[in-house]
Amino acid sequence: MKKHLISTFILATALVLIFSGCSTSQKDNSWENVKKKGEFVLGLDDSFPPMGFRDENGEIVGFDIDIAKEVCSRLGINLKLQPINWDAKEQELNTKNIDCIWNGLTITPEREQALLFSKPYMNNRQVLVVRADSGFTSLNDFAGKKLGLQAGSSAKDALNGSEQFKAGLAEIVEFDENMTALMDLEQGGLDVVLMDEIVARFYIQQKSKNYTVLDEALASEEYGIAFRKKDQKLMEKFQETLDAMAEDGKLAAISNQWFGEDITVLSK
Repeated sequence: MKKHLISTFILATALVLIFSGCSTSQKDNSWENVKKKGEFVLGLDDSFPPMGFRDENGEIVGFDIDIAKEVCSRLGINLKLQPINWDAKEQELNTKNIDCIWNGLTITPEREQALLFSKPYMNNRQVLVVRADSGFTSLNDFAGKKLGLQAGSSAKDALNGSEQFKAGLAEIVEFDENMTALMDLEQGGLDVVLMDEIVARFYIQQKSKNYTVLDEALASEEYGIAFRKKDQKLMEKFQETLDAMAEDGKLAAISNQWFGEDITVLSK
């Protein structure tokens, strides 16, 4: 009888230790770790205007950058901007080289399986950009043509989701940056570039380039901020701050500075 009681006690103790260990390993210290470190590392493509890019002095600026600065200021932590290879962004996040991906990142079902997203804060479309004198006016005009897009971007997802359009193309060229693709378009190396509408229209306006954005789009989408799957507390802290900024008008004020109107969607 005593042996049975001892065995039962040992088993119960072992189970308590096992479950206790599981609970400890699963504890989410993501916000506490950033708070203790005093620094939040934001991963971005630094050639993605107006969300995040380098100005004439080489400084990283942009709409997303201004929002991130305000969030970090309110949370009492420093913001570190870390340019990354956009095609390897998930690897950069999962190896903890950065704390988030925040740079006009489109929320997709595939990305949601691997990443933890904030609520959407802006809408966007994947559009076709052509030279103004090209004569192209619709999706049907690109059979046998050469299309460029950014590697690892949601433009590629939009293209893969438009099978008939993709099948008609003669060639698809992937670039490290949208700006490089647009320069190739300007020089006649491409017939069309598939990219984010917000980026395309800002670039055309700022650079006074002779491009046209077609009315037809390949996909509609939403921008969000991506964190590691286990960093729920960190995401929630940033989301709470963004929600507060939407309520007190700061988010709208930043949008007005960049776009002349409030195009954010958090409070709508």
